[in-house]
Amino acid sequence: MDAVPLAEPSPRPSGPPAGPTGVSPAQRVLRVVTAVEVGLAAIAVTLIFLLVLVQAGQRYLPIEGWTWTGELARYSLVWMTFVLAGVLVTRDGHIALQVVDSIPSPMIVRGIHVLADLLVAATGAGFAWACWSLIGESGHLDSPSMGMPMQWVYLLPMLGFLSTAVRALVAAVLVAKDGVPEKHGDAAGAESLTLTAGEEARA
Repeated sequence: MDAVPLAEPSPRPSGPPAGPTGVSPAQRVLRVVTAVEVGLAAIAVTLIFLLVLVQAGQRYLPIEGWTWTGELARYSLVWMTFVLAGVLVTRDGHIALQVVDSIPSPMIVRGIHVLADLLVAATGAGFAWACWSLIGESGHLDSPSMGMPMQWVYLLPMLGFLSTAVRALVAAVLVAKDGVPEKHGDAAGAESLTLTAGEEARA
């Protein structure tokens, strides 16, 4: 009876273990944090929309205006702006000039991207520390109309700046390790359309 050859053991994958769908624990955490930040921003946008409608309706009603609606709308705009700052770092959604990407040397491009991410991380950490200081110094201060503690006003911006700092630091490490990621989004789509139009013109 011939012996059945044993199958060679497959090599163990490197890095953190992935789940059934191939998503690592770090990616799951990132998705959850991103979903929370986007959800908070969506709530802030909804509040702005509803409060502005209420303010507009008050002009045509024989009632005294509610001053707290304008105050809460302004605070909601602040919360929406800063709570999404970290998400835009991960998705490369911040306004930026892509002039550096045209430099012929990939190492120089990588170094500049790493430096830019580190500067963003340092700036986010500095603003987070400033928000923490404001939270500590405004313990007995309340907003004029709603009487809301000012500590609550600075809490979401602080979390947004912390997210920005952490995400930018991770981006700097990934760029230094794996290089600058390929273009995506509107810039890549515009470049593809331009190349297609040029090929059709030459044909």
